[in-house]
Amino acid sequence: MAWQKEKIVGSCFAVGAAFAVGASFLHLFLKGELPLGLGLGLPFAPFRKRKPVRVYMDGCFDMMHYGHCNALRQARALGDELVVGVVSDEEIIANKGPPVTPLHERMIMVKAVKWVDEVIPDAPYAITEEFMKRLFDEYQIDYIIHGDDPCVLPDGTDAYALAKKAGRYKQIKRTEGVSSTDIVGRMLLCVRERSNSQSHSSLQRQFSHGHNSPRFEDGASSAGGTRVSHFLPTSRRIVQFSNGKGPGPGARIIYIDGAFDLFHAGHVEILRRARELGDFLLVGIHNDQTVSGKRGAQHPIMNLHERSLSVLACRYVDEVIIGAPWEVSKDTITTFDIWKVVHGTVAESDDFQKEEGNPYAVPKSMGIFEVLESPLDISTSTIIKRIVANHEAYQASLSSSSSFFYRSSCCFTLANVSVNVFVCEYRNVI
Repeated sequence: MAWQKEKIVGSCFAVGAAFAVGASFLHLFLKGELPLGLGLGLPFAPFRKRKPVRVYMDGCFDMMHYGHCNALRQARALGDELVVGVVSDEEIIANKGPPVTPLHERMIMVKAVKWVDEVIPDAPYAITEEFMKRLFDEYQIDYIIHGDDPCVLPDGTDAYALAKKAGRYKQIKRTEGVSSTDIVGRMLLCVRERSNSQSHSSLQRQFSHGHNSPRFEDGASSAGGTRVSHFLPTSRRIVQFSNGKGPGPGARIIYIDGAFDLFHAGHVEILRRARELGDFLLVGIHNDQTVSGKRGAQHPIMNLHERSLSVLACRYVDEVIIGAPWEVSKDTITTFDIWKVVHGTVAESDDFQKEEGNPYAVPKSMGIFEVLESPLDISTSTIIKRIVANHEAYQASLSSSSSFFYRSSCCFTLANVSVNVFVCEYRNVI
């Protein structure tokens, strides 16, 4: 009987040792360090990790919006690493006209998108054989990505013909309901009550994708609405843009709020500064009614959900409050365990500096409010003024009686619209 017990004990030890060795080999395998040929009389060779699939997408990314971000999200899902080429100012001017935002601001915007791993500045507008070879050899790109909307060069050829011919092209679905053209159209429609009915009708037809009666946000009619929105928000899209992680135990939660309309480089940089102060950045986004009440009926240009997606796509943001209250209350601070409330020096409103009616009175009284120096002197009004300036410059090169066609698939577009209507009237509301 004794020998049987010893046999059982010995078997248990053998099984345990085998399990330990197996577990060690599994660990090495998962780490990519398992030596091949070990114990088989074969030369020693380390196990090689699978090469990450690197994908490339390019664009102007002018007046960047959540549609651009969704395209980058889809592109990233087709590989392990996303490299983005940002077209130079010179190339945009040569092929489309002057951009609203210069290269360094567009670079800030693209780098801040959470799905982007690497950015190439001064990318060419058209992918040449030379640049494609550079992508494959220097940047180790496996596939070139573009949306399902056609991208045609001035000579009528497909901008991605070479990539398709090489068998290294993949396509993603275009985000419906938003375009840079549409955003500029909303700006014009914001002040349509100040121009004649003929101009209104023309603008409505132009910026409602061919529909005579555009669908206005909040159920407003074409006579009384403030803007057009084709955005169809879904919970799935919000989840796709969200981080899905809350703050850890004892995390220093930073809170910053605002409209974040026409999300731009100034927004990105102040969010970066705010995130550096703590461990978790919570961003409050004011609803449309609040923004309209504070800034006028013509604002915001982008509706609440559109603005929320743009902010959620930013890598410095951990979570957002969709429809945050104008005043930061004690209840808000307690509910979200906010450690510090911050605000940038560059803003559309100076309410944060007032003695009376200050929306930050509570955090100020608690000693947790801080004003941050804004890294860039850019606001939503800055973007609008640039658009006006671009049109004034373009108008100067045309006869006063001519209309123009300013086309862009990646930048903003304004087609067959009287320049005078936009320049003279929008100047009154910024």
